[in-house]
Amino acid sequence: MRTSMSSRELERVGVMGRVDSGALKLKDAAAMLELSYRQVKRLWRRYRQVGGKGLQHGNAGRPSNRSKPLKLRRRVLNLIKKKYSGSEEERFGPTLASEHLAEEDGIAIDHETLRGWRLAEGLWSRQRRRKKHCQRRERKSHFGELVQMDGSFHDWLEQRGPRGCLMDMVDDATGQVEARMGKEETIWAAVEVLRGWIGNYGIPRALYTDWKNVYQRKATPAEQLRGEVPVTQFGRMCQKLGIRIIAASSPQAAILPVYASQRPLPDTTQDLVRGCELGFAAASISGD
Repeated sequence: MRTSMSSRELERVGVMGRVDSGALKLKDAAAMLELSYRQVKRLWRRYRQVGGKGLQHGNAGRPSNRSKPLKLRRRVLNLIKKKYSGSEEERFGPTLASEHLAEEDGIAIDHETLRGWRLAEGLWSRQRRRKKHCQRRERKSHFGELVQMDGSFHDWLEQRGPRGCLMDMVDDATGQVEARMGKEETIWAAVEVLRGWIGNYGIPRALYTDWKNVYQRKATPAEQLRGEVPVTQFGRMCQKLGIRIIAASSPQAAILPVYASQRPLPDTTQDLVRGCELGFAAASISGD
């Protein structure tokens, strides 16, 4: 609800004031305001009758005909405070909050309307949150010191077959790649690509993986009571081989270094991926 004059209305008041003082003619005022002479005459008439206030829009200070009921606004803001507010890291943005209000509370409200209400109540700020700066680590110095393992689901057969999972291992120091194509990212798919790596290059010192249950898992309540470190079946295999598993803090943290170290795959490997069946197909790719 607007109560003050807009910039255009203030400009009209200023021009009419100059007409009133004799410094400007109505014809010139019409050119300055980019209005017709007839419109300026009507403005001049209102200005002489009630002063500058007469040039303000008649709906100023009145609630909009399209505004939401005050009762609905209070209810929505109470829900926001109760369920969707908190610190900058916890609170829901206007768009997400609008979606949850519709799905969970049965209240359809536009996200921009919600943004305005929250700004007015101090439940939202225009300041953007800065993303946490993540510094890239240096690569390892020696081949086999750290090998990154990940599974990537994609339409590798280009709609000529089902989607598959490309299990790949990338040496952190050199970018050397070992890959296997399979149906899922399972323990046996991980074992197969690891076996291929060991056969070609030897046992790596450490594997860098994400937090999938294949590689790492959370401790059960019983394990927590006993103070035991949870180990997967794949983890036990790696322990017997003397391979250390380093789990990334998030899947994104695991994926980014892998794809940053990979170079474009040779045409022969692309042909292999296109032509393979979704059993296991192997590829060993040099990073040089």
